[in-house]
Amino acid sequence: MLPGKPVIKTDEAIERMRRSGALTAKVLEAVAEIIKPGISTMEINDFCENYIIQNLDAVPGSKGQYDYPYAVNTSLNHVICHGMPSDKVRLKNGDILNVDLTVLKDGYYGDSSKMFTVGEIKPFAQQLIDTTQHCLYSAIQQVKPGITLGDIGFIIQNIAEKKRYSVVREFCGHGIGASMHEVPDVAHFGSPNQGLKLKEGMTFTIEPMINQGKAAIRQHPDGWTITTKDRRLSAQWEHTILVTRTGYEILTFRDEEHGNIPRVT
Repeated sequence: MLPGKPVIKTDEAIERMRRSGALTAKVLEAVAEIIKPGISTMEINDFCENYIIQNLDAVPGSKGQYDYPYAVNTSLNHVICHGMPSDKVRLKNGDILNVDLTVLKDGYYGDSSKMFTVGEIKPFAQQLIDTTQHCLYSAIQQVKPGITLGDIGFIIQNIAEKKRYSVVREFCGHGIGASMHEVPDVAHFGSPNQGLKLKEGMTFTIEPMINQGKAAIRQHPDGWTITTKDRRLSAQWEHTILVTRTGYEILTFRDEEHGNIPRVT
């Protein structure tokens, strides 16, 4: 947990975060075109890095953070988070994949992740993906000044556990702005009316990691990759959120989401 208080963003900072968030969304929209059986996760990384630099005139924010060597995380099937791209890992029919990336533009970060399906996937895999997205959207729709972080965590936990899924507890959402990770930590479990109260101008990510089986994790020797201990599937969705005067704004909103959730309330 980072020390200190949440950074309340100025109007100028919010405008910059809108730009970096919109660019982050563009990368996730663009990469969808290449995700198909046979492609390697390193090719996905290289596509995103080149797109960010060449098409968006921005910086892959994840590359070099904490000495991480790549532009994206590619978390495949039972990988919960921080999956490292590899030339040796190629997508196959039935896989599910999370692509997680950040874009740094004009000194501010956008951070988002999306689940992708490869070919035809099993119904149980689709249900996990859909439920995890429902957890994210339901949590976002709670956001407004005065609610607590416990309210956000509670709704995610409640939805997931009703489906007999489990919530990963070792990793959480986070404040974001001029630094990729700021105060506060945003847990994906909790109790109503507990924890920090949200204020207008706060920006943070919500990024639930939901497991098909048990919540237990395994840390791999590469120092990054986290998988489910029971090797059952895991899914994650993420958005960067601004707390507005009356509700929220999704700074990393993708055009494909129109009709699913309001971008601003």
